[in-house]
Amino acid sequence: MSNQLANENSPYLLQHKDNPVDWYPWGKEALNKAKTENKPIFLSIGYAACHWCHVMEHESFEDPKTAEIMNQNFINIKVDREERPDIDGIYMKAVVAMTGQGGWPMSVFLTPDGKPFYGGTYFPPVRRYNMPSFGEILLSLSNAWQNDQDTLLTNSDQLTQHILDQSKSSTNSKTLKPNDLENAVDTLIKNYDWDKGGWGKAPKFPQGMTIQFLLKRASAGNEKALEIAEHALKAMAKGGMYDVIGGGFARYSVDNDWLVPHFEKMLYDNAQLARANLHAYLLTNDPFYKQIVEETLDFIVREMTDSEGGFYSSLDADSEGIEGKYYVWDLKEIIEVIENSDDLELLKSAYDLNKRGNFEGNIVFQRAATLENLSEKFESSPDEVNNRLKGMHEKLYQVREERVRPGTDDKVLTSWNSLMMIIFAEAGRYLEREDYIAVAQKNASFLLTEMKLENRLLRSCRKGKASHNAYLEDYAGLILGLLALYQTDFDSRWYQSAKELSVEMISHFSDPEGGFFDTRDDHEALIARPKETQDNATPSGNSLAANALLMMSAFSGNGEWHDLAIRSLESVIEFFAKYPTGFGNWLCGADFALAEVKEIAVIGDPKLKESLELLDQVWKEWRPHFIVAAAEVPVNQESPEILKDRPMMDDLPTAYVCENFVCKRPVNSVEALKLQLSPSK
Repeated sequence: MSNQLANENSPYLLQHKDNPVDWYPWGKEALNKAKTENKPIFLSIGYAACHWCHVMEHESFEDPKTAEIMNQNFINIKVDREERPDIDGIYMKAVVAMTGQGGWPMSVFLTPDGKPFYGGTYFPPVRRYNMPSFGEILLSLSNAWQNDQDTLLTNSDQLTQHILDQSKSSTNSKTLKPNDLENAVDTLIKNYDWDKGGWGKAPKFPQGMTIQFLLKRASAGNEKALEIAEHALKAMAKGGMYDVIGGGFARYSVDNDWLVPHFEKMLYDNAQLARANLHAYLLTNDPFYKQIVEETLDFIVREMTDSEGGFYSSLDADSEGIEGKYYVWDLKEIIEVIENSDDLELLKSAYDLNKRGNFEGNIVFQRAATLENLSEKFESSPDEVNNRLKGMHEKLYQVREERVRPGTDDKVLTSWNSLMMIIFAEAGRYLEREDYIAVAQKNASFLLTEMKLENRLLRSCRKGKASHNAYLEDYAGLILGLLALYQTDFDSRWYQSAKELSVEMISHFSDPEGGFFDTRDDHEALIARPKETQDNATPSGNSLAANALLMMSAFSGNGEWHDLAIRSLESVIEFFAKYPTGFGNWLCGADFALAEVKEIAVIGDPKLKESLELLDQVWKEWRPHFIVAAAEVPVNQESPEILKDRPMMDDLPTAYVCENFVCKRPVNSVEALKLQLSPSK
């Protein structure tokens, strides 16, 4: 018999609907029941692609004896962290305060008022890993609640105060300066793993925002920043962490070599890493990066996009109950697929394939030889070698498709979709892929229609049902996505929507102390109003908001929006050099704020040949400190303000280049524009 999760829409919650645990979704019914019965709450937070969430479910939540203890002594609540990042963020702070670390599954015990008094992550069903069993914890806490409730309540008050203190705004009053960026780069250089690539030890995470910041510094001439960014991208993209057979990146590497991934694929990682590879390609013209971008985006279109234009959240790490089973191979299988002996020899050399394998007797594909080395060994050009490998990848992919696929979390999240919209819009623009632009346009239309209820932005949608209030990251992310798309097709409705969202974001999320809260001012009251500043696997809502307002200010000329963004940036300056990998998106915003931003306005139908030639000159290279607007005459009232009151010259499409509140002479020739776009001397 199903529990209270049976009517939910989240794939993660639905995974638990047939557990013998009497699960409730977060809401008034469960919270009121806890108060009425004076029972503590067991809050379990996870997400659909989480491997150890599955393990704890199978070991404990599917066990009738464990479920009986839980049902008798606790009100049990399940939360999908991706739908409710506010709840996840609040109680993650509590778990970190109690244990020194956090993660998922997250297991937190609360008073009926929602105040935490004990927590952790995964708990085993028996004593294991120097940890008590989950059953022992349940019985111990139940006993404490019944016999020593005052102590637990005191602990919960102290933890709650700690959470409230962490949510307060910084009182830092430093001024943002260029050396803040250089100090961050120096820290990243100092701590970089030149042997294996990346930062830190296993498990190794991809750090897409950090690499993006380094590429921005590289565009300004920092050669060392480019060297690190390239090294990191190529270390990940050679395979293992990157799926060379089907495209797309896994969540992280469990080892230092980027070989064995945690096999789940998350939408946000692929958005950020595809974008970093695109910008690396534009800076270096190395076709390797272009291939990674196209393979990743093609994977997203093929496997993570629904018919309405929304992008799915993730692919599970497990299939048939085994992590990674869908992705690994043995040599016998490969030999059966690649029948041509010459091709097989090439594949073996490229990936050092052998009977022993490289992961628990199996093979995870990771490149062991460069194209240049293979070209020399097999007396073929690098392009010929690469095309042969691509052909073999395709054959292996077709065979792999016959296996049992990992589960798909098919809910659509506004903020994650916005990150993917950005890369599809930019890739379409720079790589001249009209199909990618169409994907971005369809996604934008979906988010602006299906993710709204009574003109209010929502967070999550699945199977046509949208729900949950949107958070700061949803508003700010969507603003940035719409601006990226506007600069690709110059449809004024994207800019107008971005402008409306900006006004709404400022009205409902602003913190009078500076920055923004993660929840709207009319959101459900929790024990604290969360305000996350640190960037994690995804950019924080506050860093996205700072970036969005800097961009919107440049398009609109609204100085107050610029001031709000700068105030936010200055509140976290002290962390830039100390913890740059935790503030990567903030550093990207600071880079834009400190740059000599050029505003390009092209007056004339953007579809005319003359207009396209001007725009092509602007986008001929990656210019991260440019914003571009275009419109035909008369200029639509919904268009960006930088287009207003600018006539065409000689009845021809005309470009206006402005910088530091000063506009240069309007031009309508490509050569004249090229000169104006050159860096200021």
